[in-house]
Amino acid sequence: MKAKRITQSLLFRIFVAIVLGIICSFFAPEWAGRLFATLNGLFGNFLSFFVPVLIFALITPAIANLGQGAGKWLGITTAIAYGSTVVSGLLAYGTAQALYPTLLSNMNVDTVQDIEEGQLTSFFTVEMPPPFEVMTALLLAFCVGLAMTAVPSDSLLRASNQLRDVVMKVIETFIIPLLPIYIFGVFLTMGMNGNLTHTISMFLVVLIVAVVGTLILLILQFALAGAIAKVNPITAFKNMLPAYATALGTSSSAATIPVTYESAKKNGVSESVAGFVIPLCATIHLAGSMMKITLFAFAVMYISGETVSVGLAIGFLFMLGVTMIAAPGVPGGAIMAAVGLLTSMLGFSPEQVALMIAAYIAIDSFGTAANVTGDGAIALVVNRFAKGNLHFTEEPAVDTAATAVGSTQDSERMRHSE
Repeated sequence: MKAKRITQSLLFRIFVAIVLGIICSFFAPEWAGRLFATLNGLFGNFLSFFVPVLIFALITPAIANLGQGAGKWLGITTAIAYGSTVVSGLLAYGTAQALYPTLLSNMNVDTVQDIEEGQLTSFFTVEMPPPFEVMTALLLAFCVGLAMTAVPSDSLLRASNQLRDVVMKVIETFIIPLLPIYIFGVFLTMGMNGNLTHTISMFLVVLIVAVVGTLILLILQFALAGAIAKVNPITAFKNMLPAYATALGTSSSAATIPVTYESAKKNGVSESVAGFVIPLCATIHLAGSMMKITLFAFAVMYISGETVSVGLAIGFLFMLGVTMIAAPGVPGGAIMAAVGLLTSMLGFSPEQVALMIAAYIAIDSFGTAANVTGDGAIALVVNRFAKGNLHFTEEPAVDTAATAVGSTQDSERMRHSE
């Protein structure tokens, strides 16, 4: 049963797609390469069309539902989670700026061909213009979501929730199943174009940096949480190791909620605080995911010879933090939300987006483990501020917690909730 579960996981299928793409690139005929270049073009164009719709459909009800939560403590917990996520991105960006000129010095624009170009061309293309731009989708979602918190409308909220369910169904039944084929085609065409060796080398180097980076992030989180909550950070981190190990195996923050909850209580967090913070942070705290996306995004840009200003990079991190927090509990939600910002703000091509998806999924478990373990640090801080007892002036964030727990079923099916 366990072996069957592994073979059905998205991570396993992506791994097989990468390996098969590399192997087939050595002997595949040109027509096969052009065929997959055509399929990749169609799928990439569909993603460009669908991502703005996805962002609007996920963010609007998320903001509206959060606005109906537990008031003060919801705001405090969300602010801490957002701050942790953004700080993670800033640390990753600083690491990239400091290390990539040395680590990736042999994979710069002089030695790596532009992954957008190559000898293979598609048989045909079909233009799929999006209904609106990504930034338009973000602004519209924020405005509508915030408006629904100020002017409650059950019918509008119900409609937005139903639209979210429809979009999640498209992701689950169409986009996620086709990702392995898309990744296979990308590695096949890259191998036939002569870009493969340098790309694989970049993947391995940045993967190591990302794993080490998530561990350093956890050390910083628990050092700060320990100082605020006046507990031993080493002991607190050890108590969260069961949650870390569970997340490594499930790749799902939602599926790890019961273990994270019990681990947080071992650190002295009260039941009321743990019961509120852990389900909420399972959906909105994505510091590990932020680090992965940032490190790989700027690695792809570096080897492609592209640069962005510091201001644009920081703006990208702040926007990505908001987008990921507002798009909880969706299989592949973080990277799918990031696709819109990668293309609109950093100018990523479909091929670069495919590389990002493959890189993200390759170390999905480590990012998820960092997310849920960091939830324990946030619980310590909130427990200190609340003195172990949350007094709600409104109804507790039942909707938010229920969303987190309910998404476990989707997460279990896909094994990929971040």
